[in-house]
Amino acid sequence: MAAREYDLEIAAIDATLVSIEKVLDLPKLRAAAIDLEAQAGVPDLWDDPENAQKITSRLSRVQSTISRLEGLRRRVEDMPILLELANAESDESALADAGAELDSVKKAISELEVQTLLNGEYDERDALVTIRSEAGGVEAADWAEMLMRMYLRYCERHNLKVDVLETSYAEEAGIKSTTFRVSSPYAYGTLSVEQGTHRLVRISPFDSQSRRHTSFAGVEIVPVVEQSDAIEIDEKEIRVDVYRSSGPGGQGVNTTDSAVRLTHIPTGIVVSCQNERSQIQNKATAMAVLQSRLLERRRQEEQAKINALKGDNSGSWGNQMRTYVLAPYQMVKDLRTDYETGNTSAVLNGEIDEFIEAGIRWRRSS
Repeated sequence: MAAREYDLEIAAIDATLVSIEKVLDLPKLRAAAIDLEAQAGVPDLWDDPENAQKITSRLSRVQSTISRLEGLRRRVEDMPILLELANAESDESALADAGAELDSVKKAISELEVQTLLNGEYDERDALVTIRSEAGGVEAADWAEMLMRMYLRYCERHNLKVDVLETSYAEEAGIKSTTFRVSSPYAYGTLSVEQGTHRLVRISPFDSQSRRHTSFAGVEIVPVVEQSDAIEIDEKEIRVDVYRSSGPGGQGVNTTDSAVRLTHIPTGIVVSCQNERSQIQNKATAMAVLQSRLLERRRQEEQAKINALKGDNSGSWGNQMRTYVLAPYQMVKDLRTDYETGNTSAVLNGEIDEFIEAGIRWRRSS
């Protein structure tokens, strides 16, 4: 096995980091942080809660990006020192540790490089993730729940804040649908490449003859709306239904009709929320989700007009985007990027970083 050329590797990641620092404009970020800190420090900030939330959220994201850049810069600058000490002492263990640190820094810089590709209008925002069972009956409901677990585990691994807004359980097993909010800088831009139909092929645990079944679940990702988006919704165009929240197997989780379902009559969009105890709170949360979906609908309509002007007749990449095969062999393959792996258990346990990175790079180049 050839010896690693550490100097060349360090030079390469240093050049990549310099490029990232230029793209993200570190001096501009620092100036923005100072300005936002001043805005966040005014005494009457919270007289306008929505604006205050916007300012503090933006400040948190800018500070997080600065901290990440500065931390990586320190680690890159420390690498030659670690290697020099390890070589001077002829310490194989120390050299191995330095190599592991170099690999870790390379991975972190690669992840940050991907973030620089997230420059869409809504990419910096939080994300609303909805998963629905599609064709396949009980198989599809079970598959939808498996996908929910996969994304929740992904968020857990990355310390992303998740609020489950609604889950509709199927009668026999699995779920009909679920919606949850992921709060993190660039949550929407990162997760938006997961939108589309996910296909599962496996030996069915619900089939007494152990036959192979194919089932489908749909994943929808929309950005969380902000006050500036100005999505106007006429109350007359909304039907409001209230009901009792339910858990697996139809069990009631409270004794009042606090869960809320909103139906936007002009578009047919249906939104439910049952995570809050208060009907008023559930309605407010459901209304925010409805606004996000209407915002995404408007974005898609605008994009369709642009595509029509460009003569773009290609289908949406969001449909039928990934296949998960558990039998007769093990494979997960993205149909857009051709990225694949045989480690299906890791993927279903939330290790989907490579798929997401490949999807972001693919979207940027397509």
